[in-house]
Amino acid sequence: MSMEGSTRLGPRGLIKKHEFVRIIIQCLYSMGYGRAASCLELESGTACQSDYFQMLESKILSGNWNDCIDILNAIKDLTEETRTTALFLVFKQSLLEYAKCGDDKMALDILQKEVSALQVGRDKVHNLAHSILFSKDMEQGKMDNNEVCELRKKLLQELENLLPPPITLPPRRLEHLVETAVLTQIDSCMYHNFSDAVSLYADHLCGRDQIPTETVQILTEHKDEVWFVQFSHNGEYLASSSSDCTAIIWKVLEDGSVILKHTLWSHLKPVSFVAWSPDDSKLLTCGNGEVLKLWDVETGTCKHTFGDHGFIVSSCAWFPDSRRLVCGSSDPEKGIYMWDCDGNELKAWRGMRMPKILDLAVTPDGENLISIFSDKEIRILNVGTNTERVISEDHSITSLSISRDSEYFIVNLNSQEIHMWDVAGKLEKPLKYMGHRQSKYVIRSCFGGVNSTFIASGSENSQVYIWNRRNSTPIEVLYGHSKTVNCVSWNLRRPQMLASASDDHTIHIWG
Repeated sequence: MSMEGSTRLGPRGLIKKHEFVRIIIQCLYSMGYGRAASCLELESGTACQSDYFQMLESKILSGNWNDCIDILNAIKDLTEETRTTALFLVFKQSLLEYAKCGDDKMALDILQKEVSALQVGRDKVHNLAHSILFSKDMEQGKMDNNEVCELRKKLLQELENLLPPPITLPPRRLEHLVETAVLTQIDSCMYHNFSDAVSLYADHLCGRDQIPTETVQILTEHKDEVWFVQFSHNGEYLASSSSDCTAIIWKVLEDGSVILKHTLWSHLKPVSFVAWSPDDSKLLTCGNGEVLKLWDVETGTCKHTFGDHGFIVSSCAWFPDSRRLVCGSSDPEKGIYMWDCDGNELKAWRGMRMPKILDLAVTPDGENLISIFSDKEIRILNVGTNTERVISEDHSITSLSISRDSEYFIVNLNSQEIHMWDVAGKLEKPLKYMGHRQSKYVIRSCFGGVNSTFIASGSENSQVYIWNRRNSTPIEVLYGHSKTVNCVSWNLRRPQMLASASDDHTIHIWG
């Protein structure tokens, strides 16, 4: 075997053996296995710390500042910025110590030596010296030996973080490399849907049992088409609304089964939309072409009715404090209103030029209000700065949904595509998802799974479609409904639980 071969590891010879051994030694030290680490250093002839850093350590711990400066100046391949920063750190510590001991001569000597070594101009060094000499650290009188020792260790730590490889190793390097490899495997796993640690013993791959694909329960209490369905944020409730003019609050039991908690009677027209308050204590319901109502989840009682019969609400959303809500009107001149829970108007965006609002949502962080208006346009309004960005789509948009991290949103288009945009505006073009059927009706999609990895959508061909966000074609098509599936909702706390609402008067729970 050639020497070159023996210094490389791995089937392809891509890993340098001495580097591999060195990061194992570092890992052993960081995990507290000091004896094993020093034993490996001895046996392999590989040290965890480079010669330069060992010399630096000995000079710093003994307070030999002149030699420290010489060592830092002798290290090749350092950028001037890194060298200057390292010298400043040493300079600062030495000044501090000499000044505390009252050794003004040594402080001046180091100052003069430092001025010539740093090549950054006298003013900068003098300013630093002045700020150190008159800092709070100087007010406390003499330092004891323990304090000196701790400050020197802190300086060593700062230099270890600052100096590049191979002089020092990035902290926890082996853990970082292994975690990167695991993340790469997770990223290429289409069905990955759990947040626990994965095993290192085999390459990672999930089966389709990680996502909801089987009907586990069918809810039949609604007497007409079910238009909307949404799980609460804590995953303990499900709300649904129907053209039978009711909304229902369902309770999700520990074993995952769903039972009826309250039927909400009060709307005179079909109920088209519901929205949970972020604390899950309140629920909003929108009547189709009528008022907005606020319900107490625990008692099932109506707490407030917003607007009157002239105010037609299309959709509503909550701010993170669970005290403020917004709703959009499909009447072009009414615009968007912000209310508190008692019906006091806090703000309004309205006027002759205000188009009709088809759907709206607030990002979970409360920073942006996203609305769909004029059929094909998306408006992202930053609530704090009042700046806005408009995205134009080529086809009519029927619904909007936002990811839990407030970074992405999806819109359903009647061109049989779902588009994903980012809130910050980095994407020039949307990511597209296709395969479902949508041309006539309002179909709603949602994010789901751990880290909003998946997208699910209803469809006019009575099926439910599931995509992994990285792939434009569905990974699953779920059969079970007999008519159009209008809306889906993924349980945030139970990543293997999905609900779908259909014109066949039922809600399917998938698991």
